[in-house]
Amino acid sequence: MGKAKNPRRVADNEAMAKTRMLRTSPQKLNLVAAMIRGKKVDKALADLTFSKKRIAQDVKKCLQSAIANAENNHGLDVDELIVAEAWVGKNLVLKRGRPRARGRYGRILKPFSEITIKVRQVEEQA
Repeated sequence: MGKAKNPRRVADNEAMAKTRMLRTSPQKLNLVAAMIRGKKVDKALADLTFSKKRIAQDVKKCLQSAIANAENNHGLDVDELIVAEAWVGKNLVLKRGRPRARGRYGRILKPFSEITIKVRQVEEQA
């Protein structure tokens, strides 16, 4: 007599990972996310490894987590995975300030963001 099973949030051939509280603006993080969207995971990992963007290492960590989830939790083949979706969201903003001339106050906003990466298994066309 219990409750019905909670349905999965992703399809049977997909896996997902999410990283919160990344110390960068969503606009800068979205540039890195756009770099890997739609690519095979090994190519995406290589691009993130050699990227000059500071936040690319955190995105790489999230992508590796999504790949591990696909392999260990959902039994998907790692060689057939692509980055199906990668989207960015806003998180909290620390408000800081600095005294300026003539009694004014300069606002300094320190934004945080979050990224969600979804990988999907696709059969290769021969």
